[in-house]
Amino acid sequence: MKYTVDNYVFEKNPDVCFGIIIGKDLKNSATTDDDSQRLKDSEDGLKEIISTENLKTHPAMAVYRDALKNVSINPNKFMNSVEAMCKRVVKGGSLPRINALVDLCNAVALKNIISLGGHDLRDIKYDLEVRLTVEGDKFLPFGAAEFEDVKPGELVFTSGNEIQTRQWLWRQSELGKVNLESSDLIFQLVGFKGDHEDQFNNAMKEVEELVAERFSGTFESFVVEINNPSIEF
Repeated sequence: MKYTVDNYVFEKNPDVCFGIIIGKDLKNSATTDDDSQRLKDSEDGLKEIISTENLKTHPAMAVYRDALKNVSINPNKFMNSVEAMCKRVVKGGSLPRINALVDLCNAVALKNIISLGGHDLRDIKYDLEVRLTVEGDKFLPFGAAEFEDVKPGELVFTSGNEIQTRQWLWRQSELGKVNLESSDLIFQLVGFKGDHEDQFNNAMKEVEELVAERFSGTFESFVVEINNPSIEF
């Protein structure tokens, strides 16, 4: 299977990089007390560096907002997933505990302030792309039973015509949802070269360690960027 990022993305954001980790034979479970504490530690650490006042202007968040604007996505209307999580936490809330895989990925995302999504490969039948939508693309919203059509020209992460994430970094589909039975996954991290690069590299390493140590799986990792826009796994 291939994973490809369209040249349009790099034309608008030449410093963006995509970390792809293919995890196999993972043993997911309900969230343990240790898992929940790790997520709480990330939530508490976030509150020490980000507040409601500087959420949008903090450099780690501003880089995503600028990247979305560069591809004509309104970051206020279509808030990227890591900003939405951070907003909930710094306003005094906590993230819901779902299962170990989801919760520990959220812990990594909050700790490193990085966009990170896991997708169950059971639901992915076609090559993966980050590209602008075309006629015939469709999206199955979270919790929905019927697909909705998506107009051409929207930047998405998609498998064939079945969209996995709308508005690039905004909302994931019911397809690929990680549950207790999930064992083979693709983890997609989106970061940037330069000041954000250390966060990106740290998050990649932490996900790899989770796959191997917490979930007793195997992995292969790739970085997709302007000079390497496509990989095969």
